[in-house]
Amino acid sequence: MANLKDIQRQIKSVSNTQKTTRAMKLVSTAKLRRAEELARRSRLYADKMNQVIAEIAGRIKCSKIGGIDNRCFAEIENPKMVDIVFVTADKGLCGGFNIQTIKAVKKLIKEYKDKNVKVRLRGIGKKGVEFFKYNEVELFDSVVDLSSKPEKVRADDFIATSIEDYKDGKIDGLHIIYNGFKNMMTQELHVSKILPVDTEQFECGETQSSMLEIEAQDEEHMLDSLVNRYVEYAMYYALIDSVAAEHSSRMQAMDTATNNAKDMVKGLKVKFNKARQAAITTELIEIISGVESMK
Repeated sequence: MANLKDIQRQIKSVSNTQKTTRAMKLVSTAKLRRAEELARRSRLYADKMNQVIAEIAGRIKCSKIGGIDNRCFAEIENPKMVDIVFVTADKGLCGGFNIQTIKAVKKLIKEYKDKNVKVRLRGIGKKGVEFFKYNEVELFDSVVDLSSKPEKVRADDFIATSIEDYKDGKIDGLHIIYNGFKNMMTQELHVSKILPVDTEQFECGETQSSMLEIEAQDEEHMLDSLVNRYVEYAMYYALIDSVAAEHSSRMQAMDTATNNAKDMVKGLKVKFNKARQAAITTELIEIISGVESMK
């Protein structure tokens, strides 16, 4: 029969864990509200930037023979090397948030290796970086304190290497992989090909009202400048979206852990009561037996 003190010790330990997980859930809920609002406003900015790029690129594509003369928009048929940038959390206790991103990265790496394409892996977030280092997967570079506190300047500096190397022809593609925020209960995995920019969205439309007034000779220069901003903001938005998804996932994980601890405490209390009843019954039998033996 289980010792009553041991059961009481287990009940106290699980109850303390329950308090911790409940507190972590409340913290994540508060952080999620702020992160969700920032992600929403950032999405509006990203959408507007995409519209501007689409309009300028569409103009050039439709007015110039041969299309857009810019490597960032050229479809590279036989890539030799690509950059894969992934974003994971700096902390754990957030369910399958990190492992989903890691699995997507491993899958994309395998797809490129099967095509004999070299991959430069660039990591953001302690959990992902540690995973690949532990599994002896070479990282081109990494940073471990940016995903928890997204900063535009640091994000720009991190992705600048990929932008310049792509324009110089050192790499032939850029992917960003992260787990993004969809709603309070759901995260959405994003495997986005950032460079080259997809030109299928650019269409010739004579009746479409123009958003911009730009001289024709300035369009290509403006487009080249906007591509940098587009990639930089794609990186920054990935960080913002990822941190919102992280808090959402941690909130759910801590809620599940709290409920599990609650059920465990209930089970331990039943076990304690049974053990106490058994101990009382044993003592009564011993007393009765002693009285009978004295007769």
